[in-house]
Amino acid sequence: MSEDLFAPQIQYEQEITRPLAVRMRPQTLEEVVGQKHAVQNGSPLQRLALSENAQSLTAPSSIILFGPPGVGKTTLAYIVAKQSGRAFEELSAVTSGVKELREVLQRAHSRLVNKGIETVLFIDEVHRFSKSQQDALLPSVENRDVTFIGATTENPSFSIIKPLLSRSVVVKLESLTVEEIRTLLERAIEDKRGLRSQVVVQPEAIDNIIRMAGGDARKSLTILEAAAGSVSSKPRKKGARRPVVSVDVVEKVMDSAIVRYDKSGDDHYDVASAFIKSMRGSDVDAALHYLARMLRAGEDPRFIARRIIIASAEEVGMAAPQVLQVCVAAAQAVALVGMPEARIILSEAVIAVATAPKSNASYMAIAHALEDVDSGNIGQVPLHLRNAPTALMKSWGNHEGYKYAHDERGAIASQQYMPDELVGHEYYTPSDRGYEREIAPRLAKIRSILHENN
Repeated sequence: MSEDLFAPQIQYEQEITRPLAVRMRPQTLEEVVGQKHAVQNGSPLQRLALSENAQSLTAPSSIILFGPPGVGKTTLAYIVAKQSGRAFEELSAVTSGVKELREVLQRAHSRLVNKGIETVLFIDEVHRFSKSQQDALLPSVENRDVTFIGATTENPSFSIIKPLLSRSVVVKLESLTVEEIRTLLERAIEDKRGLRSQVVVQPEAIDNIIRMAGGDARKSLTILEAAAGSVSSKPRKKGARRPVVSVDVVEKVMDSAIVRYDKSGDDHYDVASAFIKSMRGSDVDAALHYLARMLRAGEDPRFIARRIIIASAEEVGMAAPQVLQVCVAAAQAVALVGMPEARIILSEAVIAVATAPKSNASYMAIAHALEDVDSGNIGQVPLHLRNAPTALMKSWGNHEGYKYAHDERGAIASQQYMPDELVGHEYYTPSDRGYEREIAPRLAKIRSILHENN
């Protein structure tokens, strides 16, 4: 990449053909939304961003930006290079090998020796670099031929070689908050680099984008751009009202195609549907009738066994958890013995499911949990629950204050397990049937202990 990368950058990124996330990329550290701890005065990034003449003697020679996607890792590397007056070189660990790395390092060395210009080398997804590639980078980092900035979504304690990690400052970045994403979206709607107030975005639509983005700034701007494009594809006549981005518009652009498994013969699906619903409805005779029809039609007994396993988990669940074990064993037995004897094994499993007490509490529990996750309602894992096998991770506060459940009375520790945003959310509600009659009072007591100090 040429050393005058940033000369035409502002003009180039303002072109309407560029993605909105690129056009709205901050040009200075002051424009960065979020990551205040990473860009505050005296931070490694802020010191690197100083001009060469103002460089601190303690400025780090390399930085590893560790955080989830869409939090600004690439943007921060761009800004550091631009503000400091350094040249900028970029590699992706996905597509670049040792050859490309050595070519970049040679250019950086020549640039420094012949022109006195330092180089920022940004490597995206650096955790994908092999040990040999990281070893090849090490001498240039030690000699300060380059100022290395790596971006990774994986813990650098495990993905970066120790010699390189010891010469780097790890800057941990966090997902953007709801209000930070809102600020980015509102800026993009109004800014001349963005949508220039050419569309109206309803507050509810912004809320929806924020939920779908899950703390990812790039994703939020991509959704906004798609939604705005869907309502403003035609030129607006003079005096006409600005197009409106509503919740429906946002949901429409986010729709994903449903891949259907198509197999000829409606009767196949109708009988399979009746089979499952009969087990659910505890009509053992009807369930056996439909089992017989499928067997006589030549249905694969392994397919039938899989349907029965699913029914045991979805329709019976914790009301009789041993039924799942019976059905899994039946499926294994069917695969071993085959037809015609498999019919007896399938019959036994069907009877077990159909006559068992019913509860869909397990099914509903995971459905509600997934609903929160899909809507972006996830939050950060509490620090005391995080893993801390390395000194670096311990310095972040990981694992500090964790209570080992087996050391507590009844092996239940009164501490917070849910992310802050989800404290109080309860997904599993036992029924009053079968084994769940015993679970319900025990669960109520467990929850009271867990939350007594929260």
